[in-house]
Order: sequence, then structure tokens, then C-alpha cells
Amino acid sequence: MPFLGQDWRSPGWSWIKTEDGWKRFEYFSHNLGDNINELGLEELDNDNMENVYMGDVCEVAAKKRKKDFFNNNTKSQFLFQERWIYVQKESTRERHGYCTLGEAFNRLDFSSAIQDVRRFNYVVKLLQLIAKSQLTSLSGAAQKNYFNVLEKIVKKVLDDHQNPRLIKALLHDLSSTLCILIREVGKSVLVGNINIWVCRLETILIWQQQLNNLQIPKQVSNGTTLSDLPLLMQNNILYKFTDACDIINLGKATPALHVLSEDRQLWKKLCQFHFAEKQFCRHLILSEKGHVDWKLMFFTLQKYYPQREQYGDTLQFCRHCSILFWNDSGHPCTANDPDSCLTPVSPQHFIDLFKF
Repeated sequence: MPFLGQDWRSPGWSWIKTEDGWKRFEYFSHNLGDNINELGLEELDNDNMENVYMGDVCEVAAKKRKKDFFNNNTKSQFLFQERWIYVQKESTRERHGYCTLGEAFNRLDFSSAIQDVRRFNYVVKLLQLIAKSQLTSLSGAAQKNYFNVLEKIVKKVLDDHQNPRLIKALLHDLSSTLCILIREVGKSVLVGNINIWVCRLETILIWQQQLNNLQIPKQVSNGTTLSDLPLLMQNNILYKFTDACDIINLGKATPALHVLSEDRQLWKKLCQFHFAEKQFCRHLILSEKGHVDWKLMFFTLQKYYPQREQYGDTLQFCRHCSILFWNDSGHPCTANDPDSCLTPVSPQHFIDLFKF
């Protein structure tokens, strides 16, 4: 049950020292100025008493408006961001309680992580997994923080025109989940008023419309472009790609890139990167000439097996200290060889850490 009254831990009244002893300091009006120390409580007349009463009423109303604003505004975020957190799964004599998914999401600095190009895809994938299965397990503060981070991601994509396809997939999964939760309200647990969730769904639909209408301006450059490079260098660039959609989209740029994007060896390397050799034998696809159609086989394999995930930077988990932290922030480890205790944490592993 929330505590709606004045906090009992407040510092209390202000007091001033007078010739007759200590007396309570009250704000009467702005016209009194610095002479307030010279007035006693017995000198108040009816008009001043009315001003005191009206001042108290206005002060209480202002506090209530401020509280409602912070409670209802999803952009407000009063969370202490930490460099690392201790992942506690059970109560001990020294520590009581445990760390939840929402608490970890609040305390780790994901808002700043999306500004780092190495961590952007990592955060987006984590938000997508939370949207699919863990949204109802978040607390009210964690849900506010979730949508606050999501809003920053959408704004970043609309400003720099990068990674719109990832955000479209994230918003699609999130809107589908919210539609199911709102339609089945009463059967599922939703933290907060149903109208808040309806407003969030409407905001997501607006974001989707903005991304669909996003027009990426054509960049005019007088310097060297990708098409000016030798074909061997262009081919080496394509071999660095791990996303099939990126290869196909790049192949639409020029006829030369289209020929390079259809290379059988390129798609073979992509299949070997994402899938195991045993999975090839189960879904072997041959072309009319009797060769393996690696491109078609890749899109067939991704229907049955998950693709290998690769991120520029991830969270790290210390098995010795049970501490979760960003790679560049470090943590106070007591192990003799701290590097041997570190484990990279994928987005799915991050969620699994808090399944008790």
C-alpha cells in the first residue's frame, strides 16, 4: 500500500531564536521581507492567518501536482546508475532478498549504452527479448525506464537514419505483446492503469508510422566511394558481413555488388558461421546443376535454428564475485586471476540470470 501522506522522515519545522525563546519559523507573505525575525506569533491578525492557510494549501497542491507529474511522466527517470551490480539469487545471513530483472535493468546504465555503436544492437536485442516474454515481470519503475530507453532509441534512429530495420522488428514484437496483454486484461498481470498501457500502445504505433515514413537522404560525396574500390576489396568487405539482409540490400546498390552478393562461397561462409555442420546434412538443398544452393539453404536453416549472435561489446559476468558489469567499467574482483572468471553475457543469458 503506497504511503500518500507527508513523509515522517522529513526534517520537520524550521525554528528561529528570539528573545522569548525558540519559535517556529513560518512563511507569511513576500511583503514581510527581512523583518520576519522581528515578529511574534501573537502579532498575527486575521488577514495574516488567512494568508498562512492559503499558503499551506497552495504548497500542498504544488507538491501533489509535482508528484503526479513525476509519477505519470515516463520521461522522468530518477534512477541511480551503477557501474556494476551484485546478482543475488537467494537470501543469506549477510544479505536478504534477491536481485530481479527489473532492478538490474534500472541500475545498469542502458541509456548511455545505446549511444555506443558497439552496444546498440546488444541493447536492442535485450529490449526485444523482454518485450516477447518478460514485460509483465518488470516493476512499474522498470517499465518506465524501459519505455524511456526505447524512446531514446527511436529518436536516435530517426536522427541518424541507422538501423531502422532492427527497431521496426522490436516495435512489431512489442506492439503484438501489448495487444495481447490489453485484450486479455484481467487474465494477465499489468502493472498500472489500463489507460496507461493503451497510451503506450498508441505511442508505439506512432513510432512505427514515423519509421515507415523515414526517408534516408542521398549522400553526395566528392571523395572515394564503395563503387570506386577494386572488386577484390569490395568482395572482402562483403565477407565481413554476418547479416544476410545486409548482403542482399548492399547487392541492390550497383550491378557489380549484385554479382558479388550472389557468390556461392560467400553464402557458404555465412552458413558455416551461423550453423553447425550437422544441421547442413539435415537440410541439404541442391541446385539444378547438382551444386549446393548455399543461399537458399541459409534461409531454410534460419527457419529451424537460431542464428549465431555477435556483438561489439556485451555485459560481463564474474563467476567468482557474482557481479554483472559493462566491459570497460570493471569491478572490484578478489580472484587471483580475474580474467579467467569472466563470462560474456548474451541478451538471453542476461534474462536467464534472473529466472529463479
